[in-house]
Amino acid sequence: MATRSEVVHCYGQLASRVALMAELARAKEWGQLPELEVQCSALVDRLKVLQPIEALDPAQFEETRRLIERIRADQDEVCGLVKPQIEQLIARMSHLSQQRSLGRAYGPPH
Repeated sequence: MATRSEVVHCYGQLASRVALMAELARAKEWGQLPELEVQCSALVDRLKVLQPIEALDPAQFEETRRLIERIRADQDEVCGLVKPQIEQLIARMSHLSQQRSLGRAYGPPH
């Protein structure tokens, strides 16, 4: 079993990584996001198995609540920045697929 401070520590690490993801997404530096997502997923998995020996004291509870709010806000920002990029990628892939289908049906353009 983990001590309760490990729970707060994990939330702090998660908040830091999600904040970095938001910073990178704002800068349109997409390459590091997958690795950070893997790290976040591992932290979430860790939090799922942690069982504090005793309840968080009021200060720890408040810190955890604050971290969760920050994580949610940063996640929302990342999603808002990444979603248009994904939609644009899907549109490009669809266009390329359509061009390929037309090329097979009618031959390459002259």
